[in-house]
Amino acid sequence: MCYIMNLRPKLFAFSLIKRFSTQVQTKAASLIISKHCMPEPEYNIEYLCNEKNRDAILNNIMKRKGVGDIDKVLELSKKLDSKNELLLELSKIPNCTDPQVLEYGDEPQILKISGSERKFDFKPQEFSVLAGKLKLLRTENLGPFAGHKSYILLGDLAELEQALIHYSIRKLMVSGFKLVSVPDILPTAVIERCGLIVNNERTLVYTLDPCYGDKLGLSGTAEMSLANKLTNTVLSQEKLPLKLAAVSRCFRAETSKAAEERGIYRVHQFTKVEMFACSEQEKSSDFLSEIQSIQEDMFTDLNLHFKVLDMPPYELGAPAYRKLDIEGWMPGRGIFGELSSCSNCTDYQSRRLNIKYKTKNGETMHVHTLNGTACAIPRMLIAICETHQTKDGNIKVPSKLVPYMKGKTIIEKQPIADTRTYKYKPKIN
Repeated sequence: MCYIMNLRPKLFAFSLIKRFSTQVQTKAASLIISKHCMPEPEYNIEYLCNEKNRDAILNNIMKRKGVGDIDKVLELSKKLDSKNELLLELSKIPNCTDPQVLEYGDEPQILKISGSERKFDFKPQEFSVLAGKLKLLRTENLGPFAGHKSYILLGDLAELEQALIHYSIRKLMVSGFKLVSVPDILPTAVIERCGLIVNNERTLVYTLDPCYGDKLGLSGTAEMSLANKLTNTVLSQEKLPLKLAAVSRCFRAETSKAAEERGIYRVHQFTKVEMFACSEQEKSSDFLSEIQSIQEDMFTDLNLHFKVLDMPPYELGAPAYRKLDIEGWMPGRGIFGELSSCSNCTDYQSRRLNIKYKTKNGETMHVHTLNGTACAIPRMLIAICETHQTKDGNIKVPSKLVPYMKGKTIIEKQPIADTRTYKYKPKIN
């Protein structure tokens, strides 16, 4: 085990590794990570290795995505020489599920519908068409330097991205969140302990060449770096809830051929403003509602029509006890598309990363961790531009973003230099 008092300077240094070239960033991260002691997970053995809970755990596994083998866990728990195998199998068991959610079946429950669908006196255009005509977006022929599922934002659309980031940060800081700059390169062990599987055939994680030493990967969300920052930490109860926010690039190896996910709706790299929080165990459900309220307030300010969904078990992923999605109306596509989500992960992550708090009576307990998307840039751009497009093919800037756009109220075609079209020919051996 690492000692917390010795770990703090290393965590602080690790949080400063940002915005260098990939090679420099990776070597610096590797040097510090090698000194960063990963704790042994503290799984809830009393619950998971109790035969009486076997059916409940199995039912939970089956209603999620069927990952995890409780019978193997119970078998290994009886063998004195199987500690490593037992820990591996315990790591695959998903978090418990909110009992209310277990009753949902396979369909999400609509908790709220906000705003109304805008009525157009013309046929609304899809974002990629709209932005393309304004010469503000490139998604094709980006060549080997970017590749498939990439994009380039130009001119006012690039400014709109920055406006959304600054607007989101300001909203979060007013709500008591502290801004942290985090690295985008992490030990794959941290990524796994936060709930993503990195070693199977359908991994969502980009991993770096092992020649750099430690097993490293590109972060899929700032939640992972923020959780890593708190590894081996004991917080005082008075400091809870601890509310952190970060802007980062998110790397996702996932892809989709679904027509509704075309364009920049699902890409391999994008910018996101993320919320992460640690709370007392009995207060995490209330804090999830607080995160949801912040998200709703943002989308309402931007005059978006959206609905809040309580997601069914199979949509939760391994860490979440409960997950709420917000889907925004995208009139050019004629669909609701996911804009954000927020999750209560209870003690799933804190048990794996040794994040605790000391109560007023001196008892030490695992914190509950929560996360929520404040602004995922590509989908927010789709919803905003499609909702606020004008008949002449321009885009009206939502009033809340005008101060961050230097007073600009309309986005229109601009004289922007054309970017180079790559004609990439693979080498023939």
